[in-house]
Amino acid sequence: MSAKSKTTVPLRWRKDVERVLITEAQLARRVKILAREIEKDFHGREMVVVSLLSGTVMFLADLIRHLNLPLRLDFIGVSSYGLGTESGELVFTKELRIDVRNRDVLLVDDILDTGRTMSRVLPKLRALKPRRLKTCVLLDKPGRRVEKVRADFVGFAIPDHFVIGYGLDFAERYRNLPFVGVLHPHVYKEVSKHICRK
Repeated sequence: MSAKSKTTVPLRWRKDVERVLITEAQLARRVKILAREIEKDFHGREMVVVSLLSGTVMFLADLIRHLNLPLRLDFIGVSSYGLGTESGELVFTKELRIDVRNRDVLLVDDILDTGRTMSRVLPKLRALKPRRLKTCVLLDKPGRRVEKVRADFVGFAIPDHFVIGYGLDFAERYRNLPFVGVLHPHVYKEVSKHICRK
């Protein structure tokens, strides 16, 4: 199979997806490497993995399968209520159940975009007094950053495209795509028009 055919958008999705940005194979390779980097940094100590719902689901599942160290898993729910593709007010929808005091914590998110979500979540976690707090994101989009935050572990740095797939959604669709793709602008522009009319 040629490199070109590997990155072709499957026929079923061509109406919505402009192009494949990161292939399934590239994701698999990079997640394995990320897991090794995290293991080395945490020196084999037990960690609490705190994942942000819901875009992390596919990335998280692949990542923790490659982490060969003891871990506990918990979730924080954060929703952004906004119009179209723009972030709105952040609301916490699920709190941690595990006590992270004096524990090593890894916060996992799907994408670091404006930085607003992470800039709200990190102080909340620090207030719980973990021994150590590190962050891991699948995608880093520095071109849209408005908050001074950065991730300790990054899968891929990407340009300012609206991306979907591998857990990332638009209007709760496309999470199941096995690759990261660029959404056709006409898709989100049309949905934004409908939202604004309501």
